[in-house]
Amino acid sequence: MLYEIKVQLMEIEPPIWRILRVRPQTRLARFHRILQTAMGWTNSHLHLFEIDGKLWGEYDPEWEIEVFDYQDVKLKDVFSQEIKSFWYDYDMGDNWRHEITLIGTVENGPGENIACIGGERACPPEDCGGSYGYYNLLEALADPHHEEHESLLEWVGGGFDPEAFDPEAVDRALKRLR
Repeated sequence: MLYEIKVQLMEIEPPIWRILRVRPQTRLARFHRILQTAMGWTNSHLHLFEIDGKLWGEYDPEWEIEVFDYQDVKLKDVFSQEIKSFWYDYDMGDNWRHEITLIGTVENGPGENIACIGGERACPPEDCGGSYGYYNLLEALADPHHEEHESLLEWVGGGFDPEAFDPEAVDRALKRLR
């Protein structure tokens, strides 16, 4: 059996989302790596899970709040508590909040334990300034006469297509995760 989970980046319209299939035994620490790969993040910033009002993650001396160790917490432990959704926060400066929602369960084929089966739109570039900065980036990139067009175009490596998403490429990357 696999969980079918929807991951949606909040405060962005049109929405950026993914549908993932993962094993119920997946630990939150591994799920973090899965989310990074599926969304297109680079794992360059701190992250936390917020589950039923409690914060879970790895210890970091920067935390001035109580954070519980997530190394041994499995998705089946989370979803067995009548919880159907929780939050994943990435990059506390840009504050990218993702809603993680259990859609249901599906039977898995032989050897299948992780998959991306759908989604829409590219993940925002790292360090673009959260949703506000992302919208400004899109505006500048769309207007060749915008005062920041050239510098931001160079910053994103020559181009950025916010509509681009290839679920098969994400699925291949997920299958390479160790």
